[in-house]
Amino acid sequence: MASSCYYLRLEKVYTSAIFRPQKQSHASPNENGSVFSSPISSFSVLSSSHLFSTRLPLPKTAALRSHSWLLSIRASSPSSSSTTVAEPEGIKINSVPTKPIEGQKTGTSGLRKKVKVFMQENYLANWIQALFNSLPPEDYKNGLLVLGGDGRYFNREAAQMIIKIAAGNRVGKILVGKEGLLSTPAVSAVIRKRKANGGFIMSASHNPGGLEYDWGIKFNYSSGQPAPESITDKIYGNTLSISEIKVADIPDIDLSLPQVTKYGNFSVEVVDPVSDYMELMEAVFDFDLIKSLFSRSGFRFTFDAMHAVTGAYAKPLFVDKLGASLDSIKNGAPLEDFGHGHPDPNLIYAKDLVDIMFAENGPDFGAASDGDGDRNMILGKGFFVTPSDSVAIIAANAQKAIPYFKDGPKGLARSMPTSGALDRVAEKLTLPFFEVPTGWKFFGNLMDAGKSSICGEESFGTGSDHIREKDGIWAVLAWLSIIADRNKDKKPGEKLVSVSDVVEEHWATYGRNFFSRYDYEECASEGANKMIEYLRDMVSKSKPGEKYGSYALQFADDFAYTDPVDGSTVSRQGVRFVFTDGSRIIFRLSGTGSAGATVRVYVEQFEPDVSKHKIDAQTALKPLIDLALSISKLKDFTGREKPTVIT
Repeated sequence: MASSCYYLRLEKVYTSAIFRPQKQSHASPNENGSVFSSPISSFSVLSSSHLFSTRLPLPKTAALRSHSWLLSIRASSPSSSSTTVAEPEGIKINSVPTKPIEGQKTGTSGLRKKVKVFMQENYLANWIQALFNSLPPEDYKNGLLVLGGDGRYFNREAAQMIIKIAAGNRVGKILVGKEGLLSTPAVSAVIRKRKANGGFIMSASHNPGGLEYDWGIKFNYSSGQPAPESITDKIYGNTLSISEIKVADIPDIDLSLPQVTKYGNFSVEVVDPVSDYMELMEAVFDFDLIKSLFSRSGFRFTFDAMHAVTGAYAKPLFVDKLGASLDSIKNGAPLEDFGHGHPDPNLIYAKDLVDIMFAENGPDFGAASDGDGDRNMILGKGFFVTPSDSVAIIAANAQKAIPYFKDGPKGLARSMPTSGALDRVAEKLTLPFFEVPTGWKFFGNLMDAGKSSICGEESFGTGSDHIREKDGIWAVLAWLSIIADRNKDKKPGEKLVSVSDVVEEHWATYGRNFFSRYDYEECASEGANKMIEYLRDMVSKSKPGEKYGSYALQFADDFAYTDPVDGSTVSRQGVRFVFTDGSRIIFRLSGTGSAGATVRVYVEQFEPDVSKHKIDAQTALKPLIDLALSISKLKDFTGREKPTVIT
């Protein structure tokens, strides 16, 4: 049995694995033996002429992770078989019959499901082929596409599948990060620098990873921005009618070393995931200014990579380039399951960092980023900066502290649920301002048209037009630049301007927008949808001046948006109750989860009185929070007593 290997076909999920040998002269020795207990799948022999296969390492939950097994793209019925459709320049391309699979509509940022859903027969392959069916041939044929991800479980297997389907659809070249790693901001940066036609991002963002958890895929266009709804709608439509998958018959690509692999006219280049992104950051920021801050004996810094993709960037950037100490990087090794953590940089899931920063002798500056590196959390010593305040403060200080903005921002934009703090900066600086639906793709047109250059979302997303994605490390560097600029003239031993000093000074200038978000994760979809419909009905009957407790209604609506660049429209983006004193209550269902529904409730109240700025936000907002829970009947519809996360 020394020359045996095993061809396995994914049949059903979660039963047992039956291994049957088929001779292959190139295979390394494997174990003969027979039936192994596994929570994954039941497998049976399938002739290689009927499938496209990619080697999958056995999941950690099974005993044989070190051995290879094969996930197949196979004909959707026993009577069907794959056929060779072309052999351009020596590459055999097979057409594998398939059938539509329900539930492949993309959300706010791509397609996200549980890993085991993506492991189902042809599930991922159908979506990738549907994407190619949705694009004009000139957008990919003989072109360059980028591929990367956050390192989560299933990325290695998915990368091989994507490469082979791309080759089957006549893509000319794939540029992929070493080990399949590229942060979401880095993918956008690489697309733009290399003038690629687009790129795939393998990530479920801030959602947990591992066999039992989440996986996701999305496509970014040639400007580096997420595909617009006109494309994602086409993808979904094509998933409902797909009949074949085009697959190149090429071996798996070694992604462990920077190198170029060629098969005929198709090539795969494995690149360092950090270098292009680092080069861009050096062009945006004054690294010498930030170095001067790190060199001060009185300044202490910590960054929590949450065992996610920014761990690959943290040491080269913060330590090697800027001079931070190595022990300032926490959880810096990217892991497939994020160290059994939830890579969402907020006060709940980044509790270890919060505890460090709120300790008696905590560091001066702390930050964290999420699974794919596009979100951020900023903390000072004993102080949390809300994302809504963060983007406003970056915008207010950008021209002075960040060389990229030496001529000032072109305009500012925020997502609708984000607080109005940014609006006040735009007004004071006389800059164009835009309010858009949730989803970074809505900022892209504004940036491409030169209408906006700093954008933010209350969901810990901040960025600028240096790329077309939100960017966690960019936000950290922006804050470090502001702190460094405020302290550049301080003499040794002088008290440094702190994070809290910067925020409180901003409030004194612009007023404070008290803001909080309540997340109710994985609610039953039926109850959550009924609640939103109930609120929409309430909005349709509402009238200005109606009293809601002590608040008088200015207007209520279901937010709709018309893009000022291309005139495209979207509707039903969140139910809003806006009161005459400027206070707001907003209800949305999130599109970034992989199971059930996440209900988000946002409350905001403006306070100009400096003497009240240090009141705890939950105390200041309690009347509005109570009103929000009352008018929505959230407990009745969802059965939830308390939120999962409060921001």
